[in-house]
Parts: sequence; C-alpha cells; structure tokens
Amino acid sequence: MALGGKHLFGSIEDTRVTFVEKKVDENRKEFLRQLLEHNGFEVLIQEEKRPSEEEPQLYTVGVTDMVFNPTIWVFQRKLRTFDGRKVTQDYWNQQTEDTHPQYWNNGGN
Repeated sequence: MALGGKHLFGSIEDTRVTFVEKKVDENRKEFLRQLLEHNGFEVLIQEEKRPSEEEPQLYTVGVTDMVFNPTIWVFQRKLRTFDGRKVTQDYWNQQTEDTHPQYWNNGGN
C-alpha cells in the first residue's frame, strides 16, 4: 500500500488503530514495526487470512495513535531513521537508504 492521502482506521483484535499498511510481507512488516516503534508508536500487527497454505503469509500493520497518518508524517518529515535522519518517501518505501530532502529529481547528478 503506497502512501495515500486517506486516513484509514479500524480495529486489530479489540483495539482501535490507524492502519499503516495492509497485506504486507514479513520483511515490510518488520521494517514498519521497527521504524514506527523507534518513533514512539505502539504498533499492532494482524496476520491476514491465507486462501491456502501455499500462499505467503501477509500482515496488516497499525498503530494505536488514531491521528497518525503515514502520508502526513512522511511528507512533513516528522519520522526519524534509526540514526536520526528524517524519513523520506523513498526511505519509507524501502527504495533507498538515502534521505536527502528532495522528493524530486531535477535531472542533475
């Protein structure tokens, strides 16, 4: 689930949550859990139901902070990496470890 503008919320077990991402694999789940816990959020994870045992296990990741919106927090640069740098969209999407402040490529090197 890419960053979108909508604030998605619901429940994991009996706890109200803001959904961060749904139907993510194990690697993505762990990345989000660690990053969000590092930034002070209580993270809840729910296993998605698998159609068959051959299908990979997918997860829903949520936080108990009902006003958290991943898009706003990433673009307002409120989230921090483990070494204190600001999280960018590409870092959030696990496309790069680079956290330069540009969200665009102006064609320069």
